[in-house]
Amino acid sequence: MGNKERDSLRRLVQASMLAAMACAATLVIQIPSPMNGYVNLGDAVVLLSGWLLGPWYGFAAAGVGSMLADLFSGYAHYAAGTLLIKGAMAAVAGLLYGVVCRAGRRPLPARLVSAAAAETVMVLGYFSFAGLWLGNGLAAAAGIPGNVVQACFGLAAGVLLAAALDRAGVRPAGGGTERKI
Repeated sequence: MGNKERDSLRRLVQASMLAAMACAATLVIQIPSPMNGYVNLGDAVVLLSGWLLGPWYGFAAAGVGSMLADLFSGYAHYAAGTLLIKGAMAAVAGLLYGVVCRAGRRPLPARLVSAAAAETVMVLGYFSFAGLWLGNGLAAAAGIPGNVVQACFGLAAGVLLAAALDRAGVRPAGGGTERKI
């Protein structure tokens, strides 16, 4: 097996593990919010998926894992939206993290910028999904405060978890990238 194949296999395994972790982290602690949602640890793993795997594998890991959590916890009507929204979060986090790191910034500022942008995708994504797809119209705005709390929680937990992984020597999969997460 060549290096390219080994790297692809490694990314696939890591994406699978992060998908399982995203699902579990979403299901472990669920603090209900007023608009049929809940605050959870899943966004921390969604962000890690983008930072560790990059935008494409991160999209798959975050989207699939988070979607499975919706299916397992009785929120099947959100599953399609969650797949796209959480996947987009990881893609944005992965893309921006790479751009900010290549601009010479250290990992912490890169994490903060990319996480803030990714969490903004989440808040706007769920507002749009509930308003347009689920037919709630502007009443979907009632879910924004709960999603902002989720965003802040996810950002803080993701940055702390990434710092712990940095200390443990975990590096992104593949591509020869040696940047820290």
